[in-house]
Amino acid sequence: MGIKACILNLDGVIVDTVRYHYVAWRRLANELGFDFSETQHETLRGLSRMESMEEVLRWGQVYMTEAEKLHWADVKNNWYLACLLQMQPEEVLPGVLSFLQNLQQTGMLAAVASGSRNAKAVIHTLQLEPYVKLVMDGSTYRKPKPDPDCYLQTASALHLPASACLVFEDMPLGIEAARRGGFPTIGVGLKADLSHANLTISGFEDLTLAGLLEQMEFSLSQSV
Repeated sequence: MGIKACILNLDGVIVDTVRYHYVAWRRLANELGFDFSETQHETLRGLSRMESMEEVLRWGQVYMTEAEKLHWADVKNNWYLACLLQMQPEEVLPGVLSFLQNLQQTGMLAAVASGSRNAKAVIHTLQLEPYVKLVMDGSTYRKPKPDPDCYLQTASALHLPASACLVFEDMPLGIEAARRGGFPTIGVGLKADLSHANLTISGFEDLTLAGLLEQMEFSLSQSV
């Protein structure tokens, strides 16, 4: 297949930080005099920080100036970072570490592309830096998914074409972004939710690069 690199999204693929975002956003809402549910919070997945801020304020029917929004977004992020600093390497999702180690052993490049501006801090806290060549975060690019900008910039930084980079995503918007950029895609989660991915896996447990590429080639041959 000519695959030279694996590009992984962070949240939902490598680690689940959604609960920490929920704690921080809910704390912000409570400070402003309202509350929201975990189900509501799920709808923020895939949105940028400021897009999430707009949605949270809409839930609470709170008006803010742009300056106030930026201030509270920074406050929320500081609360979120405080949660991240308490994370442990054991919070890496099952099978991810062994898969990254397998990539390293086989000479395959591994990169992380995330909309989170805290991606580098998360990778450092989880002690995954030895296995990840590059981390591209939300401070590196401006166009959110489903625009393919994050993945195209990551491939460019690796000096590889999109066709040589296998993208791992857990969200439909991420799969769409990768497909728009010309990347082969692996959906991580339920096939029903990620039907546009070239291949869907439930997780990384007992997964090796060789086994994955074999599944990928079979899947592509069936779709021809």
